[in-house]
Amino acid sequence: MDILLKPIVTEKMTDQSEKFNRYGFVVAKDANKIQIKNAVEEMYGVTVEEVRTMVYHSKSKVRYTRSGIMSGRTPVTKKAIVTVAEGDTIDFYSNI
Repeated sequence: MDILLKPIVTEKMTDQSEKFNRYGFVVAKDANKIQIKNAVEEMYGVTVEEVRTMVYHSKSKVRYTRSGIMSGRTPVTKKAIVTVAEGDTIDFYSNI
C-alpha cells in the first residue's frame, strides 16, 4: 500500500480507462515500474501489460495576502499510467 498512494480519477483518465484500459495512480517517488506493476496486480487482481511513469517537479507558488506575500513550493509527485490486459477492469468505487 505504500507504493500506490491514490488513484487518479479525472475525466481524462476515465475516458482513457473506457477506451484503452489505462488507469492512473499517484505513486511513491522512489517506486520503479516493476514495483508498481506488482502492487497493481496484487491489489486489484488484474494482469498489467504496460507501466508508464512521469515525475512532476515542484513549482514556485506566490500568494498575495493581507499580511504580505507568501511564497512556497508545490510537492514533487510521481504518476503512473497502467495498461491492463484486455477484459480486465479496475473498479475504484467498489469500497465506497
